[in-house]
Amino acid sequence: MSNLIVRGISAGYGKVNVVRDVSLTVPEGRRIALVGSNGAGKSTIVRTINGLLALRGGSVQWDGVPIESMRVHQRTRAGIATVPEGRLLFPDCTVTENLVAASTWGQPKIERQRSIEVVFDLFSRLRERSAQRVGTLSGGEQQMVAIGRALMTRPRLLMLDEPSIGLAPKVVGEIFEALGRLTGSGLSLLLVEQNVQLSLRSVDCAYVLRRGELVLEGNAADLLDHPFVREAYLGG
Repeated sequence: MSNLIVRGISAGYGKVNVVRDVSLTVPEGRRIALVGSNGAGKSTIVRTINGLLALRGGSVQWDGVPIESMRVHQRTRAGIATVPEGRLLFPDCTVTENLVAASTWGQPKIERQRSIEVVFDLFSRLRERSAQRVGTLSGGEQQMVAIGRALMTRPRLLMLDEPSIGLAPKVVGEIFEALGRLTGSGLSLLLVEQNVQLSLRSVDCAYVLRRGELVLEGNAADLLDHPFVREAYLGG
């Protein structure tokens, strides 16, 4: 079963279509990557799925239901959470306050304390810094807070937009190890990255985007050995 089905979407800014006729699926409990160089249109696709950017063509279905008319908060409440590029945290608030801010309605509010414990178990460093202002944390710790904040909405699909950008390799390893544990619990994952090798080693299947169009898709391990991928993204 596919929770998310994106069919032939086109989207962009102003008079320019950044992505054209893109289709992808994210099956339940699977790890999917959308990879490509900077400017390929990856973030545009994420913003179209979560409702921040209007569709110009195609459709987006979640659990078999079209969601084009849903507002951003409605998509979040339906189970789609995003960890945006740049994180967009509340820097003057504590770690705990940032987590609480994402769980102010319905089941996420009822399960708030349990969800906080899940986040702290996932990222033990955040438990130690729970009362610290987020703006004083390292970049890696802030990324952990951003992921934790998204998890506080109790999503079934987690979309991450460039989660490794600007982070030290050791921290990236910790974050991706945690993401692997999350998908083991049934969460679906859409990973958007320009680090192609890291992505393909972390997911089940992937889509390769170039200049706003899909050029390849398939099993991640197979794509690692594909001549186009090796030449274009892995230095031959």
